[in-house]
Amino acid sequence: MANFYTDNKDLRFHLTHPLMEKIVRLKEMDYRDRDHYDYAPHDFEDAMDNYEKVLEIIGAICADVIAPNAEDVDHEGPQIVDGRVRYARGTQENHEALTRAGVIGMNFPRRFDGLNFPMVPYVMAAELVSRADAGFANIWGLQDCGETILEFASEDIREEFLPRFNKGATAAMDLTEPDAGSDLQAVQLKAHYNEEKGTWMLNGVKRFITNGDAEISLVLARSEEGTTDGRGLSLFVYDKSEGAVKVRRIENKMGIKGSPTCELVFRNAPAKLIGERRMGLIKYVMSLMNGARLGVGAQSVGIAQAAYEEAARYASQRKQFGKTIDQFPAIYEMLTLMRVRVEAMRSLLYETARFVDIYKAWSFIATERPLTKEEREDMKTYTRLADIFTPMVKLISSEWCNIIAYDALQVHGGAGFIKDFPVERLYRDARITSIYEGTSQLQVVAAIRGVTTGGYLAQIREYEKRDVRPELEHLRRRLVTLTDDFEKRVAAVVSAGNNELTDFHSRRMVEMAANIIMGYLLLHDTQRDSGYASSAELFTSVAVSENNMRSGYIAGFEEKELGLFKVS
Repeated sequence: MANFYTDNKDLRFHLTHPLMEKIVRLKEMDYRDRDHYDYAPHDFEDAMDNYEKVLEIIGAICADVIAPNAEDVDHEGPQIVDGRVRYARGTQENHEALTRAGVIGMNFPRRFDGLNFPMVPYVMAAELVSRADAGFANIWGLQDCGETILEFASEDIREEFLPRFNKGATAAMDLTEPDAGSDLQAVQLKAHYNEEKGTWMLNGVKRFITNGDAEISLVLARSEEGTTDGRGLSLFVYDKSEGAVKVRRIENKMGIKGSPTCELVFRNAPAKLIGERRMGLIKYVMSLMNGARLGVGAQSVGIAQAAYEEAARYASQRKQFGKTIDQFPAIYEMLTLMRVRVEAMRSLLYETARFVDIYKAWSFIATERPLTKEEREDMKTYTRLADIFTPMVKLISSEWCNIIAYDALQVHGGAGFIKDFPVERLYRDARITSIYEGTSQLQVVAAIRGVTTGGYLAQIREYEKRDVRPELEHLRRRLVTLTDDFEKRVAAVVSAGNNELTDFHSRRMVEMAANIIMGYLLLHDTQRDSGYASSAELFTSVAVSENNMRSGYIAGFEEKELGLFKVS
């Protein structure tokens, strides 16, 4: 039988990364649950075996249920019936299959009926589901909302809502509004406390809400009268069973059509406050969005993997001029670059997930006991890395996902433009990844701090220190040269003291850093498995070419040229 986990050796390779032993030990708090839950692991090997078995189950469901349903779901889509969303038949089948498998809420603690999985295997599951159907991945992946409830809500709210995920409850992030898209400080949906009923009431409209008719919704609302900025916003949890929110419309989208994107009307909708008032955007939504951006990274890798496979399969079967088209240099170069890019962005994705895993594990431990000085420093280190790597992985993976889907359709030629081939759907699905959960331009705004503060450079120099085999030393030397040039260009831009100049070159500098980081990650992958050697070689060569182009543009640019780019 087909299985999307076992048919991709890269996944197990990343699952068995050396840092996983530390991650599992921290996540399991030295395996203390083994005396209370019969399915809790007793040691590291037991935990890893659990992760593999669950990923194999998800991989089988993805191959046998979700992927076969994807085309019908794309054509049928969701509908509104009496102000409620009705999923496409295939979407419902997908959700029921994963619910029966017990993998909704898989990373929640066991006391809330979760599996207590770290982020790495959870992100792998998200990649698998996205490879099968990117639209459905949005519905499944919104269980991330439970992480926000777990981290910031009261124990009563946790006990009320979190166990419902394992039983199949769906979730949504109700953030954006008609006049508040990327600028969430402009949110106007009102929240007022009803003294008589002893609850908060929500009134207003939300728009572009993915899976908007979910059972459990996190809602950003203005709780402080007279405010106009983010300091007046709080976060609430709303239960669909209250029946006070109606779906006004489902957007007719280009792609991810199985995922209902809704406009919602709140009329005296009772809701419960998450955490503290006024911290909704400043603290809770920022954390929620970071998780969502990591999820889009996984979604992008999944789509890219599917697009590459469709292109490789088609090229190996399609004959022109007496031979299959994958034998023509123009095509096999495209296919090879697609494969290498997928491997590079996947390495960046799981490096980021490992950073997130460690800082989150320390943060939960810190709620139970004081951390030692060394532990606090470790937490700070991985928090900083997670903060700068998350926007980078969202930027790079979503942009490359679009490139790979574009090239996959091109490999198909005219056939790719016809709806008979899955690549047409993949091409449409890919487009949203660089837009939602923060556009690529906003990811650059977040990531540039890693450039200007030296965060990326410091981590690159740490990568540089790691041992490599003698036959790989030439790759490290090339990456050191790129790093030296990157450091020089950044210093020149920052020392100019012109914020507009820094902003103008920010994407170039972030992408230069990303190329070097992915080059090192592939180099270290090769150190563990020589099968990645050709990918490391090719990627480094491409990185040298691309970084030299960006570096040359920055070096030759004069500040007075900024005026040429301003709209008159």
